[in-house]
Amino acid sequence: MIATIYGAACSSTRKARQWFAKNEIPYVERNILRDPLTVSELQGILRMTVEGTDEIISTRSKIYKDLNLNLDDLSLQVLLEIIHNYPRLLRSPIIIDEKRLQVGYHEDDIRQFLPRKTREYQWLKWRVNNLRLIEG
Repeated sequence: MIATIYGAACSSTRKARQWFAKNEIPYVERNILRDPLTVSELQGILRMTVEGTDEIISTRSKIYKDLNLNLDDLSLQVLLEIIHNYPRLLRSPIIIDEKRLQVGYHEDDIRQFLPRKTREYQWLKWRVNNLRLIEG
């Protein structure tokens, strides 16, 4: 499975990219400022969210404040078109593969993109190391 990292040039996107490279997980990256997500792509991302648009929109961003948006007054279609036109409204990065979605870089949560066998191996290794500390 190849993950896609949608993001702007920011430290969180850079950290995500470095984490994928360090863990040798294949990924593609797309700069959403140079190549904004289409309305259709945004709909696909929203289908994977738990909290809908609240999960992907950066309400602390300057553009959000400048546009003075009231999300409750907008239809979904209009909101997606606004996001397409103003990609800085999106939190960065948005990382997806066929089954998983992560918004923002969170060191613990990003581990979900590790293959299951790798996660199991790391868990066993952690347990062995911690048992030695307890016994010693």
